Amino acid sequence: MEWGQSLSALAFKELKLEEIRGAGTWKSERVISSRQGPHLRLAGGGAGIINFCANNYLGLSSHPEVIRAAVEALEKFGAGLSSVRFICGTQSIHKDLEEKIARFHQREDAILYASCFDANAGIFEALLTPEDAVLSDELNHASIIDGIRLCKANKYRYKHMDMQDLEAKLKEAQKHRLRLVATDGAFSMDGDIAPLREICQLAQKYDALVFIDECHATGFLGPNGRGTDELLGVMDKVTIINSTLGKALGGAAGGYTTGPKPLIDLLRQRSRPYLFSNSLPPAVVGCASKALDLLMESNAIAQSMAAKTQRFRSKMTAAGFTISGKDHPICPVMLGDARLASVMAEDMLSRGIYVIGFSYPVVPKGKARIRVQISAVHSDEDIDRCVEAFTQVGRKHGALP
Repeated sequence: MEWGQSLSALAFKELKLEEIRGAGTWKSERVISSRQGPHLRLAGGGAGIINFCANNYLGLSSHPEVIRAAVEALEKFGAGLSSVRFICGTQSIHKDLEEKIARFHQREDAILYASCFDANAGIFEALLTPEDAVLSDELNHASIIDGIRLCKANKYRYKHMDMQDLEAKLKEAQKHRLRLVATDGAFSMDGDIAPLREICQLAQKYDALVFIDECHATGFLGPNGRGTDELLGVMDKVTIINSTLGKALGGAAGGYTTGPKPLIDLLRQRSRPYLFSNSLPPAVVGCASKALDLLMESNAIAQSMAAKTQRFRSKMTAAGFTISGKDHPICPVMLGDARLASVMAEDMLSRGIYVIGFSYPVVPKGKARIRVQISAVHSDEDIDRCVEAFTQVGRKHGALP
């Protein structure tokens, strides 16, 4: 490419950046100078900020036992493996964590990845062939969408949580060798929960397998925090679970697939993100393992979420806001306009409440929102302060009468 063409391309990209800024959808990164938790300190002097935008659902990111386990693993097993798993990157702690994950989910086996994005990128290509079909909810997470794009299976997209449309697609897919229904267990932008009972009934009727992504469910949904399949009583009907260690389970990093042992064996042989990525660092493995220990010892932390979530949702609804989803700690405050969501989020921060506005392309055009996430370590006072700030800011910017 000639210099003139290169400069023209750069100028075009700068124009695109200006379009993003002009639309009010520019995403800035605020710098935190403290640990992750319900209260933060921002670089530049912002102290005493109440954090309502982390995936730290159980508050374990800074739990002293979780931190201690990470330090102990670091000291005993080192900073990292400098290798992929099948060469010289598997330590006893990796196998122990995989066994613990499988036991937690009551599955046969599990396999670790650097992230759940990698787990989603690695499963469809390894499992499905051009003779197979995958049926995906239209609002599935980007990592599921990208993972499906990588495979050669026949692709069907059904309307969001629409069981009539799913059934129609399953009928159409009967001509294929294998059918896999793929859905988020809990949808991260809308706070709604997939109708797994109905999905599993249709899967059984049309001889399909069920895959769920549990990143926004593992650790706190269901009586023992095992996720949406436990919550809805279909643990024995869901074939494959992908989830993360980077949210409720310690908040560091890492993901996994758990399910039938033959599937896990296949992924160890054929899943490219697993085969070509370094092993999880020992400190990450240590803190995730301790987080699972805490969950399996007691369901008290997981059970504390329901009352806090209900408090926020009911008070915000009473104030006049529309909150998407139901009974999930993801509480999207629906605003519609991208610029309004961005301006209100900035104003909330000036009042000591850290929330983020989401707009296109993260969510559909015209459905901008501020996503609030409740944590087990938020106090009632924290939640009430958040509602009060929303009410003040909403009236100021015309979101409330």
